[in-house]
Amino acid sequence: MSTDPRSRSRVLLDGPDRAAARAQLKGVGYDDDALRRPIVGIANTWTETMPCNFHLRGLAEHVKRGVRAAGATPMEFNTVAISDGITMGTHGMRASLISREVIADSIELMARGHMFDAVIALCACDKTIPGCVMALARLDVPSVLLYGGSIAPGRWRDHDVTIQDVFEGIGAHAAGDLTDEELVDLENHASPGAGACGGQFTANTMAMAFEVLGIAPAGSSMVPAENGDKASVAEACGRLVVDVLERDLRPSQVITKESLENAIAAGAMSGGSTNLVLHLLAVAHEAGVPLDLEDFDRIAWATPLLCDLKPSGRFVATDLYEAGGVPVVIRRLEQAGILHGESITVTGQTIGEVADSAEEADGQEVVRPLEDALKPHGGFAILRGNLAPDGCVVKLSGHGRLEHSGPARVFENEEEAFAAVKGNSIEPGDVVVIRNEGPSGGPGMREMLQVTAALVGEGLGDSVALLTDGRFSGATHGFMAGHVAPEAPRGGPIAAVRDGDTIRFDVERRRLDVELSDDEIAERLKGYSAPAIEYRNGVLGKYSRQVGSAAQGAVTA
Repeated sequence: MSTDPRSRSRVLLDGPDRAAARAQLKGVGYDDDALRRPIVGIANTWTETMPCNFHLRGLAEHVKRGVRAAGATPMEFNTVAISDGITMGTHGMRASLISREVIADSIELMARGHMFDAVIALCACDKTIPGCVMALARLDVPSVLLYGGSIAPGRWRDHDVTIQDVFEGIGAHAAGDLTDEELVDLENHASPGAGACGGQFTANTMAMAFEVLGIAPAGSSMVPAENGDKASVAEACGRLVVDVLERDLRPSQVITKESLENAIAAGAMSGGSTNLVLHLLAVAHEAGVPLDLEDFDRIAWATPLLCDLKPSGRFVATDLYEAGGVPVVIRRLEQAGILHGESITVTGQTIGEVADSAEEADGQEVVRPLEDALKPHGGFAILRGNLAPDGCVVKLSGHGRLEHSGPARVFENEEEAFAAVKGNSIEPGDVVVIRNEGPSGGPGMREMLQVTAALVGEGLGDSVALLTDGRFSGATHGFMAGHVAPEAPRGGPIAAVRDGDTIRFDVERRRLDVELSDDEIAERLKGYSAPAIEYRNGVLGKYSRQVGSAAQGAVTA
């Protein structure tokens, strides 16, 4: 590793041969002094298409102020961002997971092309967070991640609400329990400003995971998007990335098997999104660190559920901030004997030192003590069986069920399932099966929040189960199994299921099975034809041809 902080940018900018490069940069305002300093790439995922990332353009100015104060020159660039919440339930959602790869690719290309000495990545919505970390892992230059923070909860009918309440309100409206006017009134109050969705949904789950992993500085993630302290956090991160450059601390030193296990444990303890599995597998792949589904199951089953956070609990991310933030969760991991305390973080502290210095608010109820766990096990488990030979992820937070057996209601896509829910044709005890929504079959592995939230809104959340080769939103709660692999278009047994077949979930035995013999499954698969993939060209067509299994993180080849 080089001890020259300008080892990359020097090649691009120094000497007579590079006069043309300097001339062009001087034309947009950089002077000789700026070009003699280390160059820090500011990878921004700002966009006007959603509240999650809307404020990042302004936040980047504070980051750049910190970079300059620390003696380096910032160069900001942008990449794409797709809103899961806004595109949910439409074909636009197919772009969401694919955007993770585009984000990683574009940051990588910008950083390699412009030979930045260091990179700080600003993220907020679901796919921007892992996409940024995947890029940092590939580049392996001194790097820092900054999460833009959560939105504040809205206020409706004298209680706090989030976007989750709107999705569930759609189901209540379909059931006749919410009028047109009441639904509009709810939507008018649920999203009061900028920031990522407020519960322990995918964005806050991944932000917490990467703070525990150590690539984001301790205490930074849960500062809300519109809190006055966010600007000072951003400026401090700008200073920090220059310090990381001077210490030549690389992502490869931070992203290790131990730090990934810490991140998994945090997701399990917080009752976080099942998308944690998909994204941490992808990050591990980029970092060259061995990680598999059994690691997630082993760690989650040994980790108590302590965080009383939505979608199944009482509190949101702004409450966790007031309680002491992610360091309080890290302290609980240490107290439980789960934390790999020697893992290094970007600040130079070990994660154990972060745990020891955590400041917990008196009387806070967001993160429970070990002796008062919500559940003895974490918020998810990995099942296999004749329906998921390569595995699936089942969500356990928010309900007490460890088994379910019932007749299958089979749908070839999300739209068919949502129509059935809206038509009140799903019965208590049913197992809703949605297939052809996996990484390649969708393509893009859509989230099923519109379906799961509508089921909850109609009062069926405690009596039905659902499985899919697609994904679930972090806002989903109930007895749900996602990421079923192999997916239907790749010959997965989920393609063999027919209406009325008995499907059994058995979490204790880690099984997801349909009551069919192997021969019956094989015979049915011979006669199954998946729907034609709509996208044959462009990035969606390329993704459908090249993406790997959900069980491997759904990374492109």
